[in-house]
Amino acid sequence: MINFTVGPVQSSEAVRAIGAEQVPYFRTAEFSQLMLENETLVKKFAYASEDSRVVFITGSGSAGMETAIMNTLTPKDKAIVINGGSFGHRFVELCELHEIPFSEVKLPAGKALKPEHLKEFEGKGYTTFVVNKHETSTGVHYDMDLISDFCKRNNLFLIVDCISTFLADPFHMEELGADIMITGSQKALACPPGISVMALSPRALKRVEETKCKCQYLDLKLALKNAERGQTPWTPAVGILRQIHARLLEIKANGGVEAEIKRTAALANYFREQIKGLPFEIVSESLSNAVTPLHPTTASANDIFLKIKDEYGMWICPNGGDMKDTIFRVGHIGALTNADYDKLVDAFKDLQKKGFI
Repeated sequence: MINFTVGPVQSSEAVRAIGAEQVPYFRTAEFSQLMLENETLVKKFAYASEDSRVVFITGSGSAGMETAIMNTLTPKDKAIVINGGSFGHRFVELCELHEIPFSEVKLPAGKALKPEHLKEFEGKGYTTFVVNKHETSTGVHYDMDLISDFCKRNNLFLIVDCISTFLADPFHMEELGADIMITGSQKALACPPGISVMALSPRALKRVEETKCKCQYLDLKLALKNAERGQTPWTPAVGILRQIHARLLEIKANGGVEAEIKRTAALANYFREQIKGLPFEIVSESLSNAVTPLHPTTASANDIFLKIKDEYGMWICPNGGDMKDTIFRVGHIGALTNADYDKLVDAFKDLQKKGFI
């Protein structure tokens, strides 16, 4: 099976080899050193400030999203939440669950965030801005310069879910003034799912100290204290953390974050050129390198997903809910090549020849 989804994605041979090894004991100097190197490289690739910190939470990216909300926001805050799809809606639900006052900017599927969407919130006493940099369900990649300028003007604490866009699209945490950056092991890091990675600015660290977290397992005070010595408060997903280490070193050896972004962009552009003439419409007004969201004009998106999986041995990324039959997605992160995309495009053309699409 060739995997064109946006997580979990295909891993390199070096990463997969570590997954086959016996998981070692982790309360050791060797594992601590590995974790400290992981922190250094994540900070480097996120362009975080030197005095920022990184924590590794055993859980999916959604664990990182909830950890950010419960460790830095309180009912005294007033947040703006961008909701352009399934993952923006998840932040809405988290704010509701943790009783964080918020206003929602609800965008239609595939629509970009524009200055007029933010105008009504200017100078209105908001404290926080919460956004998925890439709304993975619809493929919309939000304008972070627009968001950054707005947050700086209004002195807003900025939480950014970069789960599917970190290492796929540019992100300069310090220049943007982002306070929390969240990503996950199963996206462009191209490791198995199970680790949420969070980079925290000095301002975020101050909020963590001042906020009472009502969850022991996801308490960032405990995570940060243990991370000082390269450890975690609880037993982590040791094998995945070792795979993340190998992957970060792999990216560094191959030219760093800029080279990884360039590689991903090249794959995305190659695929988008190859599908011209097929009965698909790209639905996003603002594309990420990570994924191409497609609306099939002649067939159900979910039916195409099933056909590609069952008859051609490849996974593309389906959607759920209202978008189940209208949008499927093709990812460009992980260990993929142009030759892999040739096979997928040939499958689409075969379905077209058979009259299915």
